[in-house]
Amino acid sequence: MSDIEKYYPDMDIIQSDIEQKIKNILDKTNFEKYTKNDVKQAIKNESCTIEDFCALISPAAKDFIEEIALRAKKERERFFGKNVYFFTPLYISNYCENYCIYCGFNCKNNIKRAKLNLEEIEKELIAIKKTGLEEILILTGESRKMSDVNYIADAIKISKKYFKNTGLEIYPLNIKEYEYLHSCGADYITVFQETYDKEIYKDKHLKGCKRIYPYRLNSQQRALIAGMRGVGFGALLGLGDYKKDTLATALHIYYLQKKYPEREYAISVPRLRPTIADLNINSSEVGELELLQIMCAYRVFLPYINMTISTRERAEFRDNAVKIAATKISAGVSTGIGEHANKKEGDNQFEIADSRSVEEIYNTLKNKGMQPVMNEYVWV
Repeated sequence: MSDIEKYYPDMDIIQSDIEQKIKNILDKTNFEKYTKNDVKQAIKNESCTIEDFCALISPAAKDFIEEIALRAKKERERFFGKNVYFFTPLYISNYCENYCIYCGFNCKNNIKRAKLNLEEIEKELIAIKKTGLEEILILTGESRKMSDVNYIADAIKISKKYFKNTGLEIYPLNIKEYEYLHSCGADYITVFQETYDKEIYKDKHLKGCKRIYPYRLNSQQRALIAGMRGVGFGALLGLGDYKKDTLATALHIYYLQKKYPEREYAISVPRLRPTIADLNINSSEVGELELLQIMCAYRVFLPYINMTISTRERAEFRDNAVKIAATKISAGVSTGIGEHANKKEGDNQFEIADSRSVEEIYNTLKNKGMQPVMNEYVWV
């Protein structure tokens, strides 16, 4: 057994066939085999199969981006109308125990580390609340020592005083821990697998709990078992073969949806961005055309799910993406520690490309005929 397969003693091991199902399809998929006729048929089919999805992300589909986009736009409007859901991330700590060579927070980087105390967290939340947002995504570096579960729970409790919807993007947890954070008010969790290629995963994650591949892959299922309302997924496009990672991410959601159909599912499509850990790892393989192709294919294959387009992308691209495939957009973003209340404490995780305020993005999308939505949940 590879060391990336060996669970630490305190990690929950659950019985799950998801990883094997993903592997079975990845092993037999050859994207080069799909023809233009396969792509045309996939666009035409009323229901998109796994085989159709493979055709839509294959090289043969690049000549049909406009047609795929029109189909994606039809599905988006069918299930989401013109709605665009707003949120912003709040980084409360950038301490990390993982050595992921592409990440600005990794434990080997010489960056300014910081952890907000509860008073500082509340100040950040108040500053964000003034922008009109109703959804917050709380993030930490992956360090249990510096950002333990109780610290995260306290941050959630403060968040619920101001926000209708609170998500988490933190290190993977055990079922009981997810249950506890859900009881404190967490609505959903997001965990990026980064890449589903085990050899690349092993080469890029050299130290820390994140190195344990199956524990990370099963994070969403543990959260669903714990009762979380929703779960989010994503591969870091450009880290591995983006077509395989795109397919694997789609399958991950597809199979969990079959097990837990009553829950909410979301996907993010982050590309690699420059960081202090720049080691000539870049996403040149994944240009904007490829990214749009991926997003449209996701929308056709998984029409019900939310899709986030992050500030890693240009403003113009984001504005167009939410009209075609994406349903969720971050606004007024900072990836540093403490910047919302105008007192930066710690360094940023990565560089953003869209620094517009909530108001600017809101007005732009409104003028383009979209309907910005701050919240659609009613607590009873």
